[in-house]
Amino acid sequence: MGPTEANTMGNVHGGIIMKICDEAGGMAAVRHAGRPAVTVTVDSMRFLSPVHIGNIMFVDACVTWVGRTSIETRVQVRAENVRTGQVTHTNTAYFVYVALGEDGKPIEVPRLIPETDEEKEIFEKGYLRRKLRLELEQAN
Repeated sequence: MGPTEANTMGNVHGGIIMKICDEAGGMAAVRHAGRPAVTVTVDSMRFLSPVHIGNIMFVDACVTWVGRTSIETRVQVRAENVRTGQVTHTNTAYFVYVALGEDGKPIEVPRLIPETDEEKEIFEKGYLRRKLRLELEQAN
């Protein structure tokens, strides 16, 4: 990350990190759906540590849960100090996208079939996050 991404503290702007995370999560969703997908929501993004100017920033995104038209992705960010090699986990967030058909309306997506115990656990937690999002939405 370079100086053009810096805030007054000399760290990468949180908004820039959020934008990159949204792009990575969106690519994972599009890859799964095989069609365009747009952001619906993002769970809170808590920054555990800063990404400093000069760090290499790694952003990993994977699909964790799929509904009828929606796709949840987990996006994890790590920063590496290129001089010392120290890697720091800076944040994790969950983004939800909806796949769009040719008419621009939501369209069904392929199911996600978890196979390993770990994948099944990740999928179940995704379902619980969805349930919580819907409950919070109804409360507002």
